[in-house]
Amino acid sequence: MIVVFGSLNIDLVMAVPALPRPGETVLCPSYRALPGGKGNNQAVAAARAGGTVRMFGRVGADGFGTALRDNLVANGIADGDLRTAEAPTGCAAITVDPHGENAIAVASGANLEVRATDVPDAALIPGGFLVAQMEVPDEENWAVLRRAKAAGMRTVLNLAPAPAPTPALTAALRDTVDILVVNELEAAALAGGPNEGSASADAAALCCRLAESLRVVCVVTLGGRGVLACDGERVWSVGALPVTVVDTTGAGDTFTGALVAALDAGEPLPLALSWASTAAALACCGHGAQDSMPHAPQIRASRAKMPPVGELPVELVRHE
Repeated sequence: MIVVFGSLNIDLVMAVPALPRPGETVLCPSYRALPGGKGNNQAVAAARAGGTVRMFGRVGADGFGTALRDNLVANGIADGDLRTAEAPTGCAAITVDPHGENAIAVASGANLEVRATDVPDAALIPGGFLVAQMEVPDEENWAVLRRAKAAGMRTVLNLAPAPAPTPALTAALRDTVDILVVNELEAAALAGGPNEGSASADAAALCCRLAESLRVVCVVTLGGRGVLACDGERVWSVGALPVTVVDTTGAGDTFTGALVAALDAGEPLPLALSWASTAAALACCGHGAQDSMPHAPQIRASRAKMPPVGELPVELVRHE
C-alpha cells in the first residue's frame, strides 16, 4: 500500500513561444486546465505504474475540486480520503516553451489547510510506503512522516519545492525520512553549496554525502543524464531513456511515483530506479503533468531500451 500525503492543484498550462522574462507579457493562443499538484501527480504516477494508492489532501468546494476528485477515481484512486477545505482549490500557472522547458507559479489555496490528522492511524500500514512533498505546511509533513515511520512504514520525501537548508530541516530529515528524492539543484541547496553537482562525479559525491549525513537513501535525479542513488554503502547510476522531449512538466513527480510503486511491488532499489527513470522519460513525450504519465505496460516495454545500472562502492566515489 502506498499512502500519498500532499497537494492537489489544477494546472493552467500555456504553450508559449518563449518563457516570459521579468516584466514581459508573452501571448499564446489558448490554455488547458489539467490535474496537477505534486501530491496528486505522484499518486497518479504510482497508480499508473502498478501501485495501490490512497491520496490524502484537501480541495476546495468548487469546480476545480470536483474535477480533481473525478480524475483520481478515473485513475483507480478513491476520492474518499480527500477533505473539502474552506479555501479554493490550489491552482498552478505553467508556461512551456518550444523546447519543453517550463516556468511555474502556484497559488496554494486548499493545500495550506492540509493537516497530518487527515491521515488516520488505520491508513499507516506496516511495510507500506508514505510519500510526501513540500507543497503543504512543513510541520504537517514532519508530523505525518514521523507517525508513518513509527508505524513501520517506509517514508519517502520529495524535497520539492526545496526549502532553505537549516539545522531544523536537517534534524527533521534525519528523524522522519527513509528515502529522499531531490533533483540536482535541490541536492546542492540542501548541501549548502549552490555550485555543487555541476558534473556527474560531483553529483555522485554530493549524493553520497547527503546519504551519509542525513542517514537516508538519497536519490538525485539528473534530468537528461539519468539518476544517482546512494544508501551509504553503494552508489547506483542509471542513464536516461533517449526520447524526444515535448514537455518536462511532471517528469520528476512521475519518477517519484513510479519509484515507490516499484519498491512497493518488491523490486530492489537498482531495478526500481531503472523503472522510475524509464517512466520519467516517457512522461516528457507529451504535454501536461499527467496526460503523458505512462502505465505499467508502457514502462515495461520501454525499460528494455534502458542502459544497464552502474554500481560502485561509496569508497571509490569519495576518492574520484
